[in-house]
Amino acid sequence: MTTKTTNLIYWVSTIVFAALMIFSAVGGLQPSQQAIQLMHDALGYPVYFIQFISIAKLIGSIAILVPGLNRSIKEWAYAGLFFDLAGAVYSGVASSGQFDPMMLTMLIWILSGIVSYYFWHKKLKR
Repeated sequence: MTTKTTNLIYWVSTIVFAALMIFSAVGGLQPSQQAIQLMHDALGYPVYFIQFISIAKLIGSIAILVPGLNRSIKEWAYAGLFFDLAGAVYSGVASSGQFDPMMLTMLIWILSGIVSYYFWHKKLKR
């Protein structure tokens, strides 16, 4: 695979991943009633957690988008974003006691993150 192709796949997947994470964070910066109903009423998280996790997702998304940022910071950013996704899936299953087929939409987030992370490491080796 050429360097140009690797860079293209990396940037497309990273932008998609970051955009999805930012999109999921926006409603929690000033928690909307919908965000409160989902996170607090349905899943049982405290209301203050909604804003905290939203800010953390924004910071992590920005970190993976900044070229040349310290490798350790990017590793932590990817880890944090994946922990958020794993927590979302687990919370959804644990709160209802069953798997909701709508949870499969989380694969879009997860797969774009995996592709981004893989090709970021591939770029580092060159």
